Amino acid sequence: MTENAAIPRWHVTGDWFDACKCDIPCPCTFAQAPTYGDCDGVLAWHIREGRYGDVPLDGLNVLMIGSFVGNVWEGGHSEPRAAVFMDERADEAQREALERVFGGRAGGWPAEFVRMLDPEMRGLEYAPVTVTVDDDLAGWSTEVPGRVEARVEALGGPTTRAGERAQSTGLPGSETGPGQVVTWGRALSYRAEAFGFDLDRRNTSSKHITFDWSGPD
Repeated sequence: MTENAAIPRWHVTGDWFDACKCDIPCPCTFAQAPTYGDCDGVLAWHIREGRYGDVPLDGLNVLMIGSFVGNVWEGGHSEPRAAVFMDERADEAQREALERVFGGRAGGWPAEFVRMLDPEMRGLEYAPVTVTVDDDLAGWSTEVPGRVEARVEALGGPTTRAGERAQSTGLPGSETGPGQVVTWGRALSYRAEAFGFDLDRRNTSSKHITFDWSGPD
């Protein structure tokens, strides 16, 4: 039996966001090279609803620290590195499901993203990962206590009306796949000190994008 034949039907929906080194707006979302030619940042996923076969995944979180040089969408990038924290609340079956889905071994969009980025994995750890997204998208944040933290507020300005959000559609470079909407934000701060990463930045780009994935293909 092939590995794909052993993969059950699965479906997850939720929130993804990053906080990265780029100026606002992050050029990567437009399939361009990063502002400074290289990028680093924190990426977070919150599963609102999800199942992997009979295994429920509702409410679980995943966080990644990453860096690379060049344009990932053109395939000419280099030095891709990543480290992952997964939600310690997950039981054994949920952990296997999270590792298969987010590691790209269960097909769907994550498999395409992993193949494209092809990162050097510096480590994976189960930890208390928190991800918070305001219902009105006024802000979002994530934390692994003492290791990683990112705090973001929605991007606004003098012509932004109350409750409005700066958003884009038809994204040339959506990290969560086609057909999603990006909400732009300002990373008030993000930091990471884990697995050889040592990041500490303020007032940089951030974006929130929903995800809706399923597999196997």
